[in-house]
Amino acid sequence: MSLTRLFNHAKYLLNYLENNLSSIFIGQSRHPQLAYLPLIDINRFPTTNDTSIIDTLKDAFLFAVPKSRRTVQKRRKRKFGVPEYHWKMLVPKTNILVCNTCGHYHEAGVICGNCYKTIRQETEAIQKAIEAELKLEPITKEVVVLYDNEIEGKSSEFWQGKRIVEMKKERPSWFSKNLLQKSTDDSTESTTDKIKPSDLA
Repeated sequence: MSLTRLFNHAKYLLNYLENNLSSIFIGQSRHPQLAYLPLIDINRFPTTNDTSIIDTLKDAFLFAVPKSRRTVQKRRKRKFGVPEYHWKMLVPKTNILVCNTCGHYHEAGVICGNCYKTIRQETEAIQKAIEAELKLEPITKEVVVLYDNEIEGKSSEFWQGKRIVEMKKERPSWFSKNLLQKSTDDSTESTTDKIKPSDLA
């Protein structure tokens, strides 16, 4: 018998002796004992056979949701009506105009969809050119977008304090050069001289 087995056997005997002595003299034991529970009256609880889902949901919150999907026929009747009772005629629009720039049709008071698409594409191209030129550098100077044949003829004062972004194409005819030019003077003095934008499309 090895020393490890002999030590474990002696430890087990000491624990067994200590448990028996404590149960004889003190009345306490480390072994688990049975616990007595009072009898439960089954009649107090309702049986599950008599209850249903409807009775259970009576005390719950029910939201006003449709039970079934509205059919296509009902949807079309609500939209166009019924010829025998009430027929909702399709009234033609009389506020259709022709765009003076591109010739496409659009409603009065609404911007032309074709022109808006062209402006959006040009704006996205300018944004990509600015991102490619400036990258992650902070914008501390004024950014000026110039197209082909626009850099020539500029004075040295024009380049001071500005970041130039070049577009490798000609400027569109509808894109004015002076969209950001101020129309009034910043001075608070009341003068008659006004700065008006020029070269507008």
